[in-house]
Amino acid sequence: MKIHREGYKTIFIVFLFVAVVLLVFNHIFPDQTWIHVLLYFAGIWFFLIIVRFFRSPKRSVNGGNDTIVSPADGKVVVVERTVEPEFFHDERIQVSIFMSAYNVHVNWFPVSGNITYYHYHDGKHLIAFNPKASMENERTTTVIEMANGKKILVRQIAGAVARRVRCYPVVGEPVIQGDELGFIKFGSRVDLLLPLDANIEVKIGQYVIGKQTIIGSLT
Repeated sequence: MKIHREGYKTIFIVFLFVAVVLLVFNHIFPDQTWIHVLLYFAGIWFFLIIVRFFRSPKRSVNGGNDTIVSPADGKVVVVERTVEPEFFHDERIQVSIFMSAYNVHVNWFPVSGNITYYHYHDGKHLIAFNPKASMENERTTTVIEMANGKKILVRQIAGAVARRVRCYPVVGEPVIQGDELGFIKFGSRVDLLLPLDANIEVKIGQYVIGKQTIIGSLT
């Protein structure tokens, strides 16, 4: 397990904040009491929670040419047909994965192919469960064209706590299933917009693991 590069600055700031709070408290109240002990434990606990959030696990990819692997860790909250208004402008199958603050927040490419579209949208920070979050929150949209010519859309969505979406693809570049797509800081959501002939293998309420769980397949 390693720490993701997106966390270096945040972890350093949190470390300084905890250290300064403890030093100031000890300066004002030099006599050690049970309150000091509680404050030490609280500071260490908070720092470790932040470090844990930015963990980046090393995993092998459980996929293949026609399979779609989960782009994120979390719980499936949507599996339904919907009209995608930004790129496809037609009906697609939407699979949405909600990531709580306890999940790994690295995002991965669910398929191999070429990036044909990418766009960052500034926006609101509604609760990620809110259906309006898909089109109103801060988000990124990435479209991948597979070798068989089929295209899928991956949308990273910031939530009420998440305030920063990082996405790394460049239009025209080839990508490999399981490589890093990006990172979302704190609770958030990832939407997949898939062709109607996709064979979906997950259901609402199911917990999925990035790079490991098969979302579905395209034949």
